[in-house]
Amino acid sequence: MVKLETRIGNLTLQNPIILASGTCGYGDCYSDFFPAAKMGAVVTKGISLKPRPGNPPPRLCETEAGLLNSIGLENVGLVKFVSEKLPALKKSKAAVVVNIFGESEEEYVKLASALGEQKGILALEINLSCPNVKKGGLEFGRDPVAVSAITGRVKAASGLPVWVKLSASRADPVLLAKAAEDAGADAVVISNTLRGMAIDLEHRKPALGAVTGGLSGPALKPVALAAVYEAAQAVKIPVIGCGGIGTGKDALEFLLVGARAVEIGTAAMVNPKAPVEIIRDLRNRLGRFKVKSIEEWIGSLERNQ
Repeated sequence: MVKLETRIGNLTLQNPIILASGTCGYGDCYSDFFPAAKMGAVVTKGISLKPRPGNPPPRLCETEAGLLNSIGLENVGLVKFVSEKLPALKKSKAAVVVNIFGESEEEYVKLASALGEQKGILALEINLSCPNVKKGGLEFGRDPVAVSAITGRVKAASGLPVWVKLSASRADPVLLAKAAEDAGADAVVISNTLRGMAIDLEHRKPALGAVTGGLSGPALKPVALAAVYEAAQAVKIPVIGCGGIGTGKDALEFLLVGARAVEIGTAAMVNPKAPVEIIRDLRNRLGRFKVKSIEEWIGSLERNQ
């Protein structure tokens, strides 16, 4: 039996397959198909201080090689998450990572402080794709200074391990990953969705209610893979790969270039059993390669001469 345990900083995950934020609700979306406890970890959808209604519909649009979404970070807010959603997650025995976001540094800090007092949370994942209202709407994740400031303050306020989720679409992900590392991040997650757009020709309108959205799925994989490879060479903290992973083969590619775990999103929306199938596929493929432990595989890419 291939050993799939992987370490993310001081945390040990039973396998490297994680359910990505925004695609598994509050960890309960796939309960009819598999127990959340089978995953290495489950990342909740983004939590804000107050409830958010999200963007106007349509919110989803299929593209030739992926999915555009414009959910608008809809969520129940901190109070309801702690009182209603977190207890169910604890009961599921899943390894829980809570994704958080805000429109100011203060909002991130308040969320981190409140969640740091709760039991049953493994780590916090910082979503930096939200606009900073104090700086004219510039996304936090485009600015290394903002990445560093938020990471450091969240780490100090929560006392929990902190993962920083970055996008490869706005700036050099290596520069941002280094900023997160220098500020005390325990891991970086690469990549969030890429900005995209689709058109409804019949009505001569944008296909999404909010005009643009985030592109996920197979189209994102080559971009995310390159960003993970580059980041893994540049930082000493763990890198978690995300973007277009739908098979054990995809997961192995991310692990080979240096990711210590991967997040599964769109693939599970297409096939709800995909996460458990990927774990099985991963184990079978490693067995065929005569690899006894995932640790032997991670970062073992051979360079071209």
